[in-house]
Amino acid sequence: MTTLSPAELDRSHREIQSLAREFAQGEIAPHAAEWGAAKHVPVDVLRRMGELGFLGVIIPEEYGGAGLDYVCLALVMEEIAAADAGTSAGLAVQNSLGATPIVRHGSEEQKREHLPPLASGEWMAAYALSEPDAGSDAAALRTAAHRDGDDWVVSGAKMWITNGGFADLFVLFARTGGEGARGVSAFLTRPGPGLHVGKEIPKMGLHTSSTVELAFDGHRVPADRMLGAEGEGLRIALSTLDSGRIVVAAQACGIARAALEAAVAYAGERRAFGGPIARFQGVQFPIADVAARLDAARLLTLHAARLRDAGEPHTAAGAKAKLFASQVAVEAADACVQAMGGYGYSAEMPAERFYRDAKITQIYEGTSEIQRLVIARDLWGDAARG
Repeated sequence: MTTLSPAELDRSHREIQSLAREFAQGEIAPHAAEWGAAKHVPVDVLRRMGELGFLGVIIPEEYGGAGLDYVCLALVMEEIAAADAGTSAGLAVQNSLGATPIVRHGSEEQKREHLPPLASGEWMAAYALSEPDAGSDAAALRTAAHRDGDDWVVSGAKMWITNGGFADLFVLFARTGGEGARGVSAFLTRPGPGLHVGKEIPKMGLHTSSTVELAFDGHRVPADRMLGAEGEGLRIALSTLDSGRIVVAAQACGIARAALEAAVAYAGERRAFGGPIARFQGVQFPIADVAARLDAARLLTLHAARLRDAGEPHTAAGAKAKLFASQVAVEAADACVQAMGGYGYSAEMPAERFYRDAKITQIYEGTSEIQRLVIARDLWGDAARG
């Protein structure tokens, strides 16, 4: 299917895109259906991505990473997601939610301690922000940390934590002060006493991704593991999500591309009424619309990535990319199921997996409604705030 022309990507972009495609199609795609049916999370495959540089795409070389940019990360993400969306979720968290806040806000000591094992795959990261009663309204989080000597002691619960079932490092957000945004701080913590990992949460899709609840009961975090200054946690969280939305948009493009490719192949081969069903406009038009919208979604995603790489404001651009690309992913999956008819509804074909996986891109790292709020505030400023 469509890819960016060589004129639009430099050599490093093309090389990592090709490497990611080869790995995804050779090591992930042949097993995706089997892993999904068994609800198997391929942690070994995720860790192996560290050998190729995929787990440290945006980590500087001096800390063991590839030292590349968000355009590269978006390209890698699309390729992995086209093979299996659940596996790509682990990759996304490792880079955009795990490494990025440390790269941007960590002390030199924190970077040297935490980034090399993340880049290599020795450690896998999770991002502990959402709570049972605080999802889109992150400022309402209740997990609390109080100072006790040289430690912070954490109590509370986190929900929907991707990679949480096997994470070696948690980027944790807890309330260290009063109510509201300014009372939240960020920490880097590892599994240990007082941190309890719940069972895997059953999900509609992403069956190859780990999603758990966390409980903190007197979990001690050394004071030097606070990320940034006290009270800066929510600012760190939201700036991290600004970048993360670009990665989710790339994931959505990958799901949409896989669905589009499957629909095109099926419609070209399936024969009815004396010829391939691809000759019917009722089949052609929905798939043609998806092809056009996918190109637009990819361009929006890469535009947002380029803004981020240039140090330009990218909050609204990332929100637009995620809003649009996630909608395209859902539309592509729907068109794929519809083109395949009964076969599309069967769990023996990949179309129903695309359908289940696509929906989450409209929910996590900010629902589509939140993306619209972000875009509206970019348009109207304070006038758009309630």
